[in-house]
Amino acid sequence: MVQLGQHAPPIHVIAHVSDTHLLAGGRPLYGAVDTDATVARAFAQLERSGMRPEAIVITGDLTDLGEPEAYERLKALVEPAAERMGSRVIWVMGNHDERAPYAEVLFGEQPTDAPQDRVYDVNGLRIISLDTSVPGYHHGDLEPSQLEWLRGELATPAPHGTILALHHPPIPTPVELMAILELDHQAELADVIRGTDVRAVLAGHLHYSTTGTFAGVPVSVAAATCYTIDSSAEPGTLAGIDGGQTFNLVHVYDDQVVHSIVPVTDAPRIAGFSGAFLDALAAMTPEERREAFSNKRSTFNLKDHLRSSGAPAE
Repeated sequence: MVQLGQHAPPIHVIAHVSDTHLLAGGRPLYGAVDTDATVARAFAQLERSGMRPEAIVITGDLTDLGEPEAYERLKALVEPAAERMGSRVIWVMGNHDERAPYAEVLFGEQPTDAPQDRVYDVNGLRIISLDTSVPGYHHGDLEPSQLEWLRGELATPAPHGTILALHHPPIPTPVELMAILELDHQAELADVIRGTDVRAVLAGHLHYSTTGTFAGVPVSVAAATCYTIDSSAEPGTLAGIDGGQTFNLVHVYDDQVVHSIVPVTDAPRIAGFSGAFLDALAAMTPEERREAFSNKRSTFNLKDHLRSSGAPAE
């Protein structure tokens, strides 16, 4: 990554994907949404970006019904792309997932109904996958044993801090019906992570992008790749729409964590600058770059340059 401003490049780059909701046999979700296609498009865009994330964190509801074949399909879509990018895949349990096939298909372990909590060391950055699912239900919760386990893991700080990945976000939602399916025992979780090296909480479940803070830690919720929830729908309704699918990019710096939303789309490009333009700026001094790109009278900002980069004129 070229440094053109005052901030040094990030020390870690992570892709945050959520709520893929695959069905066995590639069946369309609700008979309407091609979930395989949106996952494939998201990963094609991620590869195209050239960012090569160290980890790809998928925060739950990997499948819609917990079908073993659906997990196999998801693996076949995600793992080859991750291997090409040199990325580690970090799976997280969601309320639509089932623990037994999750453990067996994704990890090659014996089927179990035990919570699926795991710790990953990503070049000094600790990522903890925390299972907030409740067997047989859609709301979230954490068993006392899970909280004690997490407390023990966080007792020793990681070199670059910790990112906690779970499905049910520990923040409020303006979508009234989703509040019934929120995470229980949030106060107890806050007591565990407050004052530790947890730098960010990644979550899903809500099917729309949102942010908040929890126990002093920033929370970033990634919208789904399958369908999204219209948070502007009329009061008291729950409106799922086939549009607005996104994933997030997480850039971890020495002093902060930045979350960016990426639309999953093949929408036409209407303006912009080429990589050659970036290379030209990189070869300049900081003062020359400021004049070339910030000065409104600079020839770099004329429409003719936009057209030469492949974008149409206004």
